[in-house]
Amino acid sequence: MASVTHDSLTEQTTVDASQTVCDLPWVADAGKVAPRDAKSLSKVFFDRLQTLEEGTHEYQYARNTLIEMNLSLVQFAARRFRNRGNGEMDDIIQVGTIGLIKAIDRFELSREVEFTTFAVPYIVGEIKRFFRDTSWAVHVPRRLQELRTELAKARDELSDVLDRDPTVKELAELLDLSEDEIIEGLVAANGYTAGSLDTPNADSDDAPTGTGGRAYADILGDIDPAMELTENLHALAPLLAQLDDREKRILQMRFGQEMTQAEIGNELNVSQMHVSRLLNRILAKLRAGMLTEH
Repeated sequence: MASVTHDSLTEQTTVDASQTVCDLPWVADAGKVAPRDAKSLSKVFFDRLQTLEEGTHEYQYARNTLIEMNLSLVQFAARRFRNRGNGEMDDIIQVGTIGLIKAIDRFELSREVEFTTFAVPYIVGEIKRFFRDTSWAVHVPRRLQELRTELAKARDELSDVLDRDPTVKELAELLDLSEDEIIEGLVAANGYTAGSLDTPNADSDDAPTGTGGRAYADILGDIDPAMELTENLHALAPLLAQLDDREKRILQMRFGQEMTQAEIGNELNVSQMHVSRLLNRILAKLRAGMLTEH
C-alpha cells in the first residue's frame, strides 16, 4: 500500500497498488493527489493508456484518472484570469478543463516533454478563447458593464408597464441615476457586440421581400478609382498645356499611340537612349507640377 498526501489537506489520499484496473493502481480520490505525485503517476497512466482500446472501461478509467489528477493545472492557469472581470471562475475552470482533456487526448510520451509543459498552453488557449468569444467587443469599464444589465432589466420592466420604450428620463428615475449616466450606459452597451458587415440591412429600400435586405457591406461607400482618375486629369490638363509641341508629340506617341521608345527614336531621328531621357524629363516635370498642385 502506497499513500500520497495533498499539500493543502491533512487526510491521506490512497493509491492502492493491490487493487488494479488494467494493470494500473487504483486511485481512490484522484482529485486529491498532490501535484508532485500526479506528475509521476501520470507517466504510468499515459504509458498504459496508449495500449488500451478507446471506449473500454479500462480506457475510461485511465483517462478519467488522468483528468482528475491534473485538475490542479487548470486551477493554476485559471488564477491568471481571475481579475479579468468577465465570466465566473466556475466557467473559467470548466473551459480550462476542456483544454486539459484535449491535451490528455493528444499527449504522447514519445514527445520527451513533461505533460505539464504540454498541457498548460492548451488550457490557457481554451480560456483565452472563452474570453474572446464572450467578452465585450471593445473595452468598457466594469461599472458600465454592470449598468448595461441594470438598464436591460429596467427597460423590460418599464416597457411592460408603459407599453412602449421608456425614455431616458424614465429610466433615470427608476434607477435613481442622472440622465447623463443613463445615456453613458446606453452608449457603452453598444460595445457589447460588434456588428458584422455581413448583417442584412432590413431598412434597405430596394431589399427584395423576404430577404431581410442587403448586407451593410454592400451599401457602404467606397473609394471610386474613376473619381481619383478624373481629379488627376483635371490637375494634369493645365500642365500638359505648358509643354512645347515636341514634348506633347512624344507623350502622344508613347502613351496615345503606345509606340516603343525605339519607334519614337526612328520617328524623331534620335537614339532610343535619348528618347528615354526625354520621357524621363517630361514625366518628372509633370510629376513635380502635380505635387505642387496638391
